[in-house]
Amino acid sequence: MGSARAGGILAVAPWLATAGRLLLGAVLVVAGAIKIPDPAAAVRAVRAYQLLPEPIVGPVAFGLPVVEVAVGLALLAGVFVRAAALASAALLIVFMVGVASAWARGLQIDCGCFGGGGQVAAADTAYGTELLRDLGLLIVALLLARWPRSRLALGGLFPTDPSPGGAVSPAGEPTSEEEIHAR
Repeated sequence: MGSARAGGILAVAPWLATAGRLLLGAVLVVAGAIKIPDPAAAVRAVRAYQLLPEPIVGPVAFGLPVVEVAVGLALLAGVFVRAAALASAALLIVFMVGVASAWARGLQIDCGCFGGGGQVAAADTAYGTELLRDLGLLIVALLLARWPRSRLALGGLFPTDPSPGGAVSPAGEPTSEEEIHAR
């Protein structure tokens, strides 16, 4: 019975990773794509956190959406999944620190996560919800970093594994019995 359960988990895990990869990738692409057409709002959002020196507010505001879109597209395409998951985890940690800092300092700002940003009324802040959302996405990112193999990924078309006996199929799945049971 134990081996049947392990086989079932092995069969489902790549599909769970695919769902996580697509969710995280879509969130990042949407968040970045919404900010790119309105750089003034992105600058306002970054400035509202009052964490960065003024000379780097602009470069961060302009660069962050591009990074979000690039990392999100890598996840959606299924290329460099581990690196993209680690990059998204780093972004999410930075976002969470920024939101927690704003909350702790009593700032009344919109996070600017999906455009907008800047000062808002106290009733319009949603720090707890934003932190929980980012924590959930962080967990997905860390799980993907640990187990990056997924279905419907272009990265599986170019498998590389320098370890002996570490052959993988064109879909990126391990082919040796030892590799299958090691996962």
